[in-house]
Amino acid sequence: MERTTCLVAGGGPAGMILGLLLSRGGVDVTVLEKHGDFLRDFRGDTVHPTTLELLEELGLFEEFAKLPQTRLDSVQAPIGGRMQYIAGFTRIPGRFKYIAMVPQWDLLDLLARAGDAEPAFHLRMNTEATGLLREHGKITGIRYRSEDGTTGEIHADLTVACDGRASTLRAAAGLASHSWPAPFDVWWFRIPRRGTDPAGAVPVLTADRVAIMLDRGEYWQIATLLEKGADPALRARQPVSEIMRPLTEAVPWLADRLDAIPGWDDVKLLDVKLDRLDKWYSDGLLCIGDAAHAMSPVGGVGINLAVQDAVATATILAPKLLSHQVTTADLARVQRRRMVPTMVTQGFQRFAHARAIAPALRGGANLANAPAAPLGLRIFRRIPLLRSLPPFLVARGILPEHAPVFARRP
Repeated sequence: MERTTCLVAGGGPAGMILGLLLSRGGVDVTVLEKHGDFLRDFRGDTVHPTTLELLEELGLFEEFAKLPQTRLDSVQAPIGGRMQYIAGFTRIPGRFKYIAMVPQWDLLDLLARAGDAEPAFHLRMNTEATGLLREHGKITGIRYRSEDGTTGEIHADLTVACDGRASTLRAAAGLASHSWPAPFDVWWFRIPRRGTDPAGAVPVLTADRVAIMLDRGEYWQIATLLEKGADPALRARQPVSEIMRPLTEAVPWLADRLDAIPGWDDVKLLDVKLDRLDKWYSDGLLCIGDAAHAMSPVGGVGINLAVQDAVATATILAPKLLSHQVTTADLARVQRRRMVPTMVTQGFQRFAHARAIAPALRGGANLANAPAAPLGLRIFRRIPLLRSLPPFLVARGILPEHAPVFARRP
């Protein structure tokens, strides 16, 4: 029978951070990752200032800084035929006044190397959690399946589900949740970027297209919004180049890239969800990150919240895990600590869905062809408090966490 003190299901940023922090606190922890490596095309390649601070506290920032990356420190939009500055991160508090765009596989490899240096850290690749073990009503571990078809069980004092918004363990636990309608889905794709293109993040709003372009150095990573459920019909009736046409009309410097998307296989669909568990835990199980609260892509803050959840979890539970005395009251403390940031962020996203995105998808605005910036945008840019609030919420969020003392390194 295999056994560990804490079993973490999911080797994404939250799972890897949690495993590293707990192991530095002396807790025996096993992280399961269902894939054989981290070399996959992730949408969420953002590393926010609070995570950069965390990496510095953990003694990992110097190594992180060597990874290939670009920095998002400003937002510009095509308005009235020219690029206009909308907002930036220069006024946010803290040392790091930018969002780093780093291939997520590089970040995860860095965390895995840091974990390998800790005797209590165990990472098992090609191993997927498929179900929960129970004894007398308490969750006591997981069932797993390896890539070669081998199955088995791992018993644990605590199981933490970090396996995303389609969490297998969340579903197996039968935890109740509340969801809110999302009026859109997202197409993700990439096109080449020229050296003469502007830098940073570029939102595009036309009568036919709502999109955000993220500067990734050699290419643009682009998220294009479409009405909820419209993906199959649109793919069937239009060529893939039709995605780019409204963008090139709004952003003329993209005109030479009208046929930059090779085919529909290069356009990935994100089925947007927004939900939250009523209770993030059961006896022996805790859900964090998207497993506890699936976030909309608005603001690109999902990974940041998941990492913050992981830090709070390690801070609160490491002493309890060391003494093998974790109770549901301890798990409830994690939820209470992280509930306010989650509720505030999801409230902001719900507001954006209803007041900005849904009207835009109906063709209710067209910044690209406007003769000048709308009055509301002009007011936003002229009032420092208004101008600073959205960058602050996106870059830092509410009630950020810091590494526990036991996990810090010079």
